[in-house]
Amino acid sequence: MTKSKPKVLLLGPLPPPYMGPSIATEILMKSQMNEYFTLINLNTNTHETLSTLGRWTPSRILDNLKLYIKLTLQIIKYSPSLIMVPISQTKIGFLKDSVFILISWMLGSRTLLQLRGGNFRHWLNSTSGIMQAYVSFILKRAQGVIVLGEKLRSLFANHFPNERIFVVPNGADFPVNPGVKKISGRVRLLYLANLQASKGIEDVMEAAVRIREQSGIAGYELHVVGDWFSDGIKENILELVQRNDLPVIFHGIATGAEKWSFFREADIFIFPPREPEGHPWVIIEAMAAVLPIISTDQGAITESVIDGLNGFIVDTQSPAQIAAKILLLIQNEELRLKMGRESRRLYEENFTEGKMVERLSHAFNAVLSDRCAG
Repeated sequence: MTKSKPKVLLLGPLPPPYMGPSIATEILMKSQMNEYFTLINLNTNTHETLSTLGRWTPSRILDNLKLYIKLTLQIIKYSPSLIMVPISQTKIGFLKDSVFILISWMLGSRTLLQLRGGNFRHWLNSTSGIMQAYVSFILKRAQGVIVLGEKLRSLFANHFPNERIFVVPNGADFPVNPGVKKISGRVRLLYLANLQASKGIEDVMEAAVRIREQSGIAGYELHVVGDWFSDGIKENILELVQRNDLPVIFHGIATGAEKWSFFREADIFIFPPREPEGHPWVIIEAMAAVLPIISTDQGAITESVIDGLNGFIVDTQSPAQIAAKILLLIQNEELRLKMGRESRRLYEENFTEGKMVERLSHAFNAVLSDRCAG
């Protein structure tokens, strides 16, 4: 008789908009995890565009009330062995998520939390004593927590024993041919992320200005792929590009085959976030696409981008350093290709779907086992 697979209810948003948490949920629901667990998704997305993030309206409050009812009904219908709840690192976001955790706890389900960022401790320390006490109460209703990198374990050191803090970096199998890489012609730089200050787009543009001042065009073109976060940022950046006659091409949002065509045609990937990250998907995608990467030390990025090996880690909000590393890679094709190969090697060793499934399955099974029963 075939043993039935444990049912796991995964709370999480699905795209659009295309951003880290929604991409992660979509990849996970389609992954090899389905071979070991029966995955059920409760789509928690109440946004259609980036512009509505962080905004509360009566309709959105109603949407969240509906989600709480849906969660209750799904628990009753499916009797899941485990519920995975992503948690936010803002006051309103955590309060919203805490209701999911309380419902799961009151209905007797084992709960595994997941943090997809790296700012939790900083946010928590900035809140009131009452809020900190509430967060502690809520976290005790769960049997464990997932973080995206070893560097992020410390975020929950005061709330969970080490064996209940599970490290599961992002991982997936991407449709890119590692053998195809252009080695002649103009060097193509790629920035692919949401166009907002926290993701470093303004620093990339200022770096382009510095390159213009130091070396002219320097034989490159910068392709910017992503959605504008605000009209103000859009106006400022477009004005900067026009005023300095920068070789920048804007493409808007790209997904699927179109997105991967940008990765395949690129020579250098740039993503220098200013604020704490978790383990950005774009970093893993760039590694799979055999690209050298210029980034910053945010979240678990330095567990993927090893300074001097498969790219460079620059100081946060440092256009001068970004420009210097871009010029170095533009002028040194051999270094560019060597770093790209190292990116692919590190990706294959650590960030494939198989590696993610292995780590996540371990976390699920540990929480489901008697030794982790809360």
